Amino acid sequence: MENKRINGNDLIALGYKENHTLGAALKINSKRHGFTRAEMLAKFKSVLENPTAYTEDTIFSVLAESILGQDVVDATLIPLNEDPVEYTIYGASGIEAGAKEQMKVAMKLPVTVAGALMPDAHQGYGLPIGGVLATDNAVIPYGVGVDIGCRMALSIFDLPASLLDTDTATLKETILKHTRFGAGNGYLKHERVDHAVLDNKLFAENDLLRSLKDKAWTQLGSSGGGNHFVEFGIVEFVEKDEVLNIEKGLYLGLLTHSGSRGLGATVAAHYTKLAKTLCKLPYQAQNLAYLDLNTMEGQEYWLAMNLAGDYASACHEVIHDKIKDALGAELLAKIENHHNFAWKETWNDREVVVHRKGATPAAKGVMGIIPGSMATPGFLVRGKGEMAAIQSASHGAGRLMSRTQAIKTLAASELKDMLADRGITLLGAGMDEAPMAYKDIHTVMASQEELVDVVAKFSPKIVRMADDGSRED
Repeated sequence: MENKRINGNDLIALGYKENHTLGAALKINSKRHGFTRAEMLAKFKSVLENPTAYTEDTIFSVLAESILGQDVVDATLIPLNEDPVEYTIYGASGIEAGAKEQMKVAMKLPVTVAGALMPDAHQGYGLPIGGVLATDNAVIPYGVGVDIGCRMALSIFDLPASLLDTDTATLKETILKHTRFGAGNGYLKHERVDHAVLDNKLFAENDLLRSLKDKAWTQLGSSGGGNHFVEFGIVEFVEKDEVLNIEKGLYLGLLTHSGSRGLGATVAAHYTKLAKTLCKLPYQAQNLAYLDLNTMEGQEYWLAMNLAGDYASACHEVIHDKIKDALGAELLAKIENHHNFAWKETWNDREVVVHRKGATPAAKGVMGIIPGSMATPGFLVRGKGEMAAIQSASHGAGRLMSRTQAIKTLAASELKDMLADRGITLLGAGMDEAPMAYKDIHTVMASQEELVDVVAKFSPKIVRMADDGSRED
């Protein structure tokens, strides 16, 4: 107990309110300054009760000034609505309380129109991962997410799935040769490829994007760290799909998951900071700061976000084209969908901005891909257009435990046995991406049967992920 970290609930129990003063206290608490936990709590209580006595204190003066000036700060804030807009939760029993609380705060924003929480939801920054939020002419950078335009792409080749058994070495070599992973990693100048996305005029018109163009070129065709992957697997159609014109059977598929790399992360950081400067919200909602689309700043972010999305798509295109050419394969179909993005859509006859932070677009007839984990199946789906879900579905299985918890508690031997039992070759990755760290994909899919129809199943067999400790996801 002595070494247990002091958290916001501890301070609230002392009488602190959930405002910017709480944030100031937590920042001081990041360093114990030689105090024990009990002594630190006593200090926090004393400062709250008599802040004027600490205005000259070397450690607690910032907190004292925050307490004394909180009324002035409160007067400058954009107030939240007292009652949250009602929203639908899918798979509620499997979603942690923190994610639900984050969604509740988002539903109090003055620009909020509607919301939904997908069954893979878990806590994030601002809007929870798996949160869908429709707003009135406003875009929330943290409602989009850090990895702007992160997406799934599936190529179905005219090659038999049996190649995964007969030509395993060749397929493994192909993935290793034509992919590159991890934060900061990319290609040398003589390795780079060209793509039309790099000719976007925004690279010349926007100072921030201009400074990022060389990095974007360097990382074009590469993948991030964390849960990003490139994998070969079996695509199984239990019946002919008339829309895709693919017969019943088993096919070799290539599935990728990655986003806009350093370009998107920098754009997200820049405009989130700008939004927080322009849109002062109460402490509990500060990561939901939004930009009005009628402002210059809002339009700047919107254009930069769309460029980052196009860039993410280009990265997948480069990877898929390289591997298709290396295999000498013909493409039967390619399906792609993205999350961590905002769209202008019509909801109940009203134009809204729909944020899908870790959620898949699922309008009627729209194709999507919902992966499981490195050792569990993913699904090719077709949306049903459910309006209560704002025409959305989950973007995966969703994390069951944090990365830190997974690393501390899961056994490498268990992962090794699971992969061997299922005939899966793993290249890279760490225990934080072990299947046991994720929710059961079948339970998640059962929670959203009214949102999507399953078209085909993808079973991973050769999986490549970052092995350098990257967490760019």
